This record gives sequence, C-alpha cells and structure tokens, in this order.
Amino acid sequence: MDFYAPEYGLGIEADGGQHYGDKDKQRDEIRARDLNKLGVEIMRFSDLDILTNIEGVYETIERALKKKTNSPHLNPLPKGGEDE
Repeated sequence: MDFYAPEYGLGIEADGGQHYGDKDKQRDEIRARDLNKLGVEIMRFSDLDILTNIEGVYETIERALKKKTNSPHLNPLPKGGEDE
C-alpha cells in the first residue's frame, strides 16, 4: 500500500503499469479482500490519473473519508459539554 490512514482504515494504492496484467490484478484483488477483512478499505488510482487529474483523485478520497466519519468536515469541531 502506498499510503495508509489508520484512523480511517483507508489505504491508497497508486498503480503503475505493473498492476495491469491479469496475474497482478488478481493478486491485488486478493490482497484488497484480505485487507478489507481487517477493516482496511483500499482505493486504487492509476499513476496516470494521479499525474493528470489530481483534483479528481483528491475529491474521490475526500468523499470516502467523509463517508467514514459521517461528517461533512474531515476535522469536525469537538462536541461541547452539557454546560455549553
């Protein structure tokens, strides 16, 4: 995995050409399933997407993080006490 955010259980894979062969795809799928069983979601992006559409990649990751936090903000304000 190229990047991992343990607080979100999210792994990011930046896939180059070596990931596009049938054998490699199958190995990646098995690994993603195994990680998913451990509570880690894997998101894959081609190196071409990262180089030519980084904004779209960022937005996709941001949406996934928002789903995981059930919050419109990635860093929500702390909840106040009963006196506030």
